[in-house]
Amino acid sequence: MRRLIPMLRAAWLGIRAERERRAGVYDEAERLAREALDLAGAVGGPEGLLHVRLLNTLGMARKYRGRFHDAARAYLRAMRIARRRLGREHAIVATLYHNLGGLEHARGRHRRGEPFARRAVTLQERRRGPHHPDVARDVAALAGILDGLGRHDEAEELHLRALRILEGRLGAGHAEVAYTLANLAACLHLQGRTAEAEPLAARALSLHERRLGAAHPEVAISRENLGVIRAALGPTVPLRS
Repeated sequence: MRRLIPMLRAAWLGIRAERERRAGVYDEAERLAREALDLAGAVGGPEGLLHVRLLNTLGMARKYRGRFHDAARAYLRAMRIARRRLGREHAIVATLYHNLGGLEHARGRHRRGEPFARRAVTLQERRRGPHHPDVARDVAALAGILDGLGRHDEAEELHLRALRILEGRLGAGHAEVAYTLANLAACLHLQGRTAEAEPLAARALSLHERRLGAAHPEVAISRENLGVIRAALGPTVPLRS
């Protein structure tokens, strides 16, 4: 019982940390995750699933605060625990590979991120089959890295694959479909296929507005992306969303 109470409090703090992380309050998410890890560490005993989840939340919070080196340390420690305690093909291991790839993408180190992203896809396909939304998310992340490497033909195929899965499994109006449409539009624009990109970016904006409201920051980003594409096309494109 003496060990149980601090571990329960650590788990509760971890839930709060993840909630703050999802809300974009990254400094508070990091504070709560670190407090939870300190509590769990003080109890002693083997590091397990709780430590992995806390470290993953900590890594994400640090990434979005621009503390990339510290984020990598948290992810890699989580990976060591997860592979040792849960096995090399556990769902959380796949998530950590995804997050390591995303971290390298954020750092502009796309070549380093590609093996992580590919490993995430492989693990998810093995666990879920080729048409699961989790696979689509990892495929889309890999596509973003390939876009960063200038390999837009390969990236386009993956964006399209992710889009087909997400539309088929989640519905054409889902938020993740909007993000995938925006990424596909950007990929086509980078290839000089701006006329093909414009309706995709317009559809992404329409979905974002419908789900989030016109004043949401994500809508502003989507509107700006569409504006860039329309500016490249010239003044003949009608101003619609």
